[in-house]
Amino acid sequence: MSNKQMMDRTGDPPVARGSTEEGERSEPGGVGPRATGGRAAPPPSQPELELRTTRGRRTFTAEYKAAILREADGCVESGQVGALLRRESLYSSHLVQWRRQRENAEQQALEPRKRGRKGKSAEAKRIVQLERENAKLEEELRKAKVIIEFQKKVRALLDTPMPDPLDAGDQ
Repeated sequence: MSNKQMMDRTGDPPVARGSTEEGERSEPGGVGPRATGGRAAPPPSQPELELRTTRGRRTFTAEYKAAILREADGCVESGQVGALLRRESLYSSHLVQWRRQRENAEQQALEPRKRGRKGKSAEAKRIVQLERENAKLEEELRKAKVIIEFQKKVRALLDTPMPDPLDAGDQ
């Protein structure tokens, strides 16, 4: 069917209409029998003028990954895995990566765990160390202030003038 025939029949330019035909896979939220539960979606009232050129990165849930891996592991005949990948619009690298993730998770689940309380994190240990150091420095500062006050009182009792710290540096 030509573009002119499509435009004449619906009144919308072919770019604005969904390009999904019967039996084709559509993305979630798209048009077509799968996305609308078997019903044909009504054509949009206004054509979309802005077309996206790039698509965001896809994310997959853990349940979806597990289901696909179970289905791929159940494939025994030649070509079944390829058909699964085409149907789900996936790459073989997805399966490789997801299998590695599954193996790592299984390995971590089987590793022995320490019993008892969990240790403090590295940040918490560092905070405790800095607080201790801060308290120690504050105590030294307090002692220094007491000594300075004592020296001032002794000089006042002896009537000895205190040397000016600026003059001491010039000599």
